Amino acid sequence: MVNRRLAPEIHEKLRQAPLTYEAAGATATTPPDGYRLVNASRTLERSDFSAAVEDLLSWRAHERAGLQVFASSPQAEPGAVVVSRFGIGPLGLRIPCRVIYRVSEPDRQGFAYGTLPGHPESGEELFLLQRHEDGVISFTISAFSKAASLPARLGGSVTTWIQDIMTKRYLTALDRLGA
Repeated sequence: MVNRRLAPEIHEKLRQAPLTYEAAGATATTPPDGYRLVNASRTLERSDFSAAVEDLLSWRAHERAGLQVFASSPQAEPGAVVVSRFGIGPLGLRIPCRVIYRVSEPDRQGFAYGTLPGHPESGEELFLLQRHEDGVISFTISAFSKAASLPARLGGSVTTWIQDIMTKRYLTALDRLGA
């Protein structure tokens, strides 16, 4: 696992920072107007629900999607802060979020996090695993977002394309071995 601990001073600063959007928790209900919506799902090849949940909650989906993960907690839990980095060195994109809620039901597990100051987007994303009656596991990502930074706004369709690519990478990440 590549997951790195977030420096205490960064954790404290982001833990106290306000979310960059008003509708905290709306991925569990009705997304707000004015945001781009994403709802993508796929059936996992793997059949071990517990192991898939462990991989998701320990940030492995993010790591396997190509992000460097720095988290305040080894598990996604309400209040945990995570700063993902995409890219190399000073050109790398910094992506700070805080876990808003956790889904913890026998056949449904996951979490949602919301954007914090410094994130190029503003919004929330839900990562949800569901085990169906036939044992098949589906992985769903639901999100709402809009550009929050100048580069994201100027990026227009390129920004949307990058978001779509990352969603696909997340969705296939839990079937990849290793991190």
